[in-house]
Amino acid sequence: MRGLDAWRTGWTDAPVGPPSLRPVGLLDEVRSSCRAVAETARFVSIDLDAARPPAEADPPALDPEAHYLEGSPEDVAAYVLTLDAINFGSGWFPTLRKRAGRSGYFTVAWALADRFRAHGPWSNAELRTLDPAELAAVLGQAPGHPLMRLYAEALRDLGRFLGGRTALDLIAEADGSAERLATILARGMRFFDDRGFYKRAQIVPSDLALAGLASFHDLDRLTIFADNLVPHVLRVDGVLRYDPGLAAHIDAERLLPPGREEREIRACALHACEQLAEHTGIPPRVLDLRFWNRGQAPEYKRIPRHRTRGVYY
Repeated sequence: MRGLDAWRTGWTDAPVGPPSLRPVGLLDEVRSSCRAVAETARFVSIDLDAARPPAEADPPALDPEAHYLEGSPEDVAAYVLTLDAINFGSGWFPTLRKRAGRSGYFTVAWALADRFRAHGPWSNAELRTLDPAELAAVLGQAPGHPLMRLYAEALRDLGRFLGGRTALDLIAEADGSAERLATILARGMRFFDDRGFYKRAQIVPSDLALAGLASFHDLDRLTIFADNLVPHVLRVDGVLRYDPGLAAHIDAERLLPPGREEREIRACALHACEQLAEHTGIPPRVLDLRFWNRGQAPEYKRIPRHRTRGVYY
C-alpha cells in the first residue's frame, strides 16, 4: 500500500540478540521492547513518584448504545472484529464529522453499529470488495477523506484474512488465550502488525471479552493499549516528562511524524503502566481503562495531546 511503509517505522531500537535470548511470545515481546526503549529514551522520561492512583471505576464495559451488542453472538463478534479492524486514525480525528458530544472513536463505532442494526454484517466476500465511498456513507464522512480509503483497505484485508472463517471461528482457534488471538491477528493482517506494541491486536480479545463472547485465561496479561490518550494523561499528571522541544511541538498542535519521539511516548507510557500495575496489583488493561476515562475530563481535554497519522492507533 502506498504510504504504509512511511508509517511503519519498525522496531529498530529494540535489541535483537541471539535467538535464544529473544522474547518468547507476543506479550513478552511488547514488554521487553518497551522497556528497552524506555531505558534508552532521549525525549521522554518516567517519574513514577508523580503518579496518582487511578480512581475506582465500574467494571470495564462497552457502551451498549454506541456499540452493537444486542445481536446474535456471530453478528456481535463480527461487529467487534470489524470495528477493531478500523480502530485507528486518531491523528485524523479532528478532521472527522463527529456526532454531537462524541469523540472520533465513538463516532465511528456508533455509525458502524447503526449499519449492523439495519443490515447486519458484511459478508467476507463483501468486505473483500468494499469501496471507500460506500464506507464513507456508512460512517457519515466525506468520501474523499484519507481515512475512508485506509478503512476500506483495512476491511478488504480483513475479508481476505478471514477467508471462509467467521469471527467465532477465530475465537475458537485462539483456544482460550488472548495472547494467541492477538498473535493470529498481528501475524495475519498488516494493519494489526504494530511491532513493539500490537495495540489493536490486543484490544480485540479485550473487546470480545467485554462483549461476553469469549473467556480468556490470560486476559490480565495484556498490556495497555498504547495510543495517544493514556500517554497524554500520564504527561498531564507528571508521570511522563517530555523534552522541551517535543513538548513545544505537541503544545503547538503540530502533527508528530512517526519515528523515535512518537515511539518513545508510547513505549514509556506502556512501561510506566507495567510498573504501576506491579505496584498496585491492577492489571494493565484495567489501568488503561481508568486512565482513558480520566482523560475525558476537561482539564485533560484542554491540553493538546500528540497526534500522529498512521494505521496503528
